[in-house]
Amino acid sequence: MIPEADYDSPWKEALELYLPQCLALFLPEVHADIDWSQSVSFLDAELQQITPAAAVGRRVVDKLVRVWRRDGAEATVLLHIEVQNQEEPDFSRRMFGYFSRLLDHFDQPVVSVAILGDDRPTWLPSPFRQELWGCAVTFEFPIIKLTEFRRRWAELEASTNPFAGVVQAHLRALETRHDAGERRNAKFGIVPWLLTRGYSRGDVLRLFRVIDWFLRLPEELERAFLGDVRVYEEAERVAYITSAERIGREDGLKQGLQEGRERGLQEG
Repeated sequence: MIPEADYDSPWKEALELYLPQCLALFLPEVHADIDWSQSVSFLDAELQQITPAAAVGRRVVDKLVRVWRRDGAEATVLLHIEVQNQEEPDFSRRMFGYFSRLLDHFDQPVVSVAILGDDRPTWLPSPFRQELWGCAVTFEFPIIKLTEFRRRWAELEASTNPFAGVVQAHLRALETRHDAGERRNAKFGIVPWLLTRGYSRGDVLRLFRVIDWFLRLPEELERAFLGDVRVYEEAERVAYITSAERIGREDGLKQGLQEGRERGLQEG
């Protein structure tokens, strides 16, 4: 039996670790307009304060980040990123509600972005529109549909962007959610990509933690998977994933998470 998929935890960690790389992959023009030499602030507590009571308890991955623009036209911008892993009829309306609350609360520019991680290629939310008696509003926001990257798989495999690995793992998790054997094969298939990107030992471990979350395996298959990885690492003369750090990653990565986040933001 395949363990229940956890899409929320890996996305939360991946966004904190590699926000610049996320935007470089999904929204390169936005990435280019941000001054990554300035500090980036995650405002999750502030976001929770404006979340409507009706949304409490709803599983959602959303991040509120304060970034600086390069051109100085507006010194800082609030970037609201939401990862939506299932179809939601009123999604655009809810995004508009968050946008309105953020704009009113902070009184500074807000940009909302949606990352759709569902497995429904035909679902693409329309802009929110309301018009009555001459009073009208239209709210549009950038949407990244992850299933579209299936057509761009060769691009993901050729990329050195860490977020290409996040997208690979997410899509493979969707594709193998009913077949543990295929999931084991898919998980192992990402290992050569991970170990040949030139990443540091710490980044390999941090990214593998994210991939591990997406592609959870039954205990027996996990042991078999680690055996395959051990053989591969011995052949390539590396020892990252099955090293002592891998076994103790829950403790070791607590500090590594913060270090990786700071380095990722600086390297963006």
